[in-house]
Amino acid sequence: MSRVLLVDDEPAVLFTLKEVLEERGHSAVLAASGAEALTKLDGVDAAVTDLSMPGMDGLALLARLRERDESLPVVLLTAHGSEKIAVQAMKAGAYDYVTKPFDIDEMALVVDRALEARSLRVQNRHLEAEVAVGRRIVGESTGLKRVLDAVARIAPRDVTVLLRGETGTGKELIASMIHAQSKRKNQELVRFNCAAIPGDLAEAELFGHARGAFTGAVAARRGFFAQADKGTLVLDEVGELPLGVQAKLLRAIQEGEIQPVGSGRVEKVDVRIVASTNRDLQAEVKAGRFREDLYYRLAVVDLTVPPLRERREDIPLLALEFGRRYGERFGISDVKLSPALVERLAQSEWPGNVRELENTIARMIALAPSGTLGLEALTGVPQVTNLAAAPVSVTTPPGGIDLDAEPPAADNALSLREQVEAFERGLIARALANAGGNQSEAARRLGTSRVTLIDKIKKYGLQGTGT
Repeated sequence: MSRVLLVDDEPAVLFTLKEVLEERGHSAVLAASGAEALTKLDGVDAAVTDLSMPGMDGLALLARLRERDESLPVVLLTAHGSEKIAVQAMKAGAYDYVTKPFDIDEMALVVDRALEARSLRVQNRHLEAEVAVGRRIVGESTGLKRVLDAVARIAPRDVTVLLRGETGTGKELIASMIHAQSKRKNQELVRFNCAAIPGDLAEAELFGHARGAFTGAVAARRGFFAQADKGTLVLDEVGELPLGVQAKLLRAIQEGEIQPVGSGRVEKVDVRIVASTNRDLQAEVKAGRFREDLYYRLAVVDLTVPPLRERREDIPLLALEFGRRYGERFGISDVKLSPALVERLAQSEWPGNVRELENTIARMIALAPSGTLGLEALTGVPQVTNLAAAPVSVTTPPGGIDLDAEPPAADNALSLREQVEAFERGLIARALANAGGNQSEAARRLGTSRVTLIDKIKKYGLQGTGT
């Protein structure tokens, strides 16, 4: 669902616009002035604003919106006779304009086109970032899309970002995507693993040291902050830093200044920080193990990367992508994963998340006698062995789920997308069958939202009760 910011000082206009957009499945965010609009930009995909308003007018608001997010499409509402000003606004970056009194269908069409343009811009930036980092981010789940949409918005804005998530969810890749879509993308991306360096050496590694600063310091060394100057510094597992280093990290972020160990010289640095953690930093603050002021400096934007068990619909896509990737790496030209195998993988909890799934696929391909993998490939895989031995219970519910949804075996005639859709359709059909057609229960078993499940049911022509 797209969110559209509506700005007008006339309540009747706001009400009409809201009705028009909500009838077409969009969500409306209302603001009676330009100043109020600037406080309601979170998660907005497009903006519609009146040109003539008291205080901050539409042109001034357009300029402020462009400063915040150049990719945000802005549609202006103008009175008759103001077309010349509207054209000037388009030259200044407005997406389009509509004259009052506006035609409802015309307004809806313009907004839909603006949202489509926004989506294409985000996709293009996303693809460019994937090329830059050399990896694809695979998945279509609501949770993953929410993270990627947020990344597309915040990456161009030079703010500090805190990435939360369990080990193996892909925080490192998300950090790389943020850098690749930022204004610093042509500068260095430097990573520092806070958990890999002993506490007494972390300060010297981060801020550098002078010659003779400590035993073994035979030469001066630039730290990670200096190496990342004008670029991005990723602090992996930032919750592992000792309190003494946390205080100096806070100064570096607040003042843009570092002091190498053993040196009386203060250096200026311009670094964007992206931190990641698998710890609950708020709990760490309460326990006295993490500085509260540093926490708030790091969590200017706070993003949580969901675990794989909360986006099970991504598992078939990931499994096939890893199958292709490791098939190429191991010299196996035609890797096939049976529908039954992919279904078993999708049912597992995967405590190690995407990293564990990737390693499991790589192990199975490496050990398989051929490129075709069925349930027998799960032998010896701890997380899924028990599932492999358990039969799938499928019953026909009163509502009559379409059990003809059994996915076909992998076929060279089917594209990767067609095979994935066949797997997904079978998974959903079985979940609905086992839940007696209850959509809410099926969504819970699949680890997805009911809204997402309903969309998939419509897409594949399945049936299920609305409860």
